[in-house]
Amino acid sequence: MSTTRLPEPIDRLDVRITRTLARIGVPVLRVALGVVFFWFGFLKFFPNLSPAEMLAARTIQQLTFGVVQPSLSLPVLATWESIIGIGLILNRWMRGILLLLAVHMVGTFTPLVFFPNETFSSFPFVPTLEGQYIIKNLVLIAAAMVVGATVRGGGLVAERPVETAGPEAVTPGAARS
Repeated sequence: MSTTRLPEPIDRLDVRITRTLARIGVPVLRVALGVVFFWFGFLKFFPNLSPAEMLAARTIQQLTFGVVQPSLSLPVLATWESIIGIGLILNRWMRGILLLLAVHMVGTFTPLVFFPNETFSSFPFVPTLEGQYIIKNLVLIAAAMVVGATVRGGGLVAERPVETAGPEAVTPGAARS
């Protein structure tokens, strides 16, 4: 935290911006996460449109010891991802949606173990494009954690630094009104 004070008009503007970001940040994150899941899931309904579909199909086939073939796994995966996306966008069924998302995320990392020659050009430091596609899911997991923290009514609260706090400042951990 910086101890330099901003000029009062700039400080007021900064407080306004921070409060606005605290108010809309999580809903925007939730919808953006939903759009990504819906978009990537929807692509899997159409053969050869998703760059990840064959790797996903082979991973599911490996996880199920060859029982689940791509003709079944791809439509199921497309539906799964689309449901996650719709739930996030609509802000409905969040506990179930976040559970589906968590299970899905565990599965998305398995190609790094099953197919290291396809996911790394030099294991473990240089991921291929497919590996990068998988590793970016760390950001999706972090976003889902933030969204999940709001399921019971939590949210971000903007507050002024203690040295400039006025009577309207919110203390850490205080409930929002």
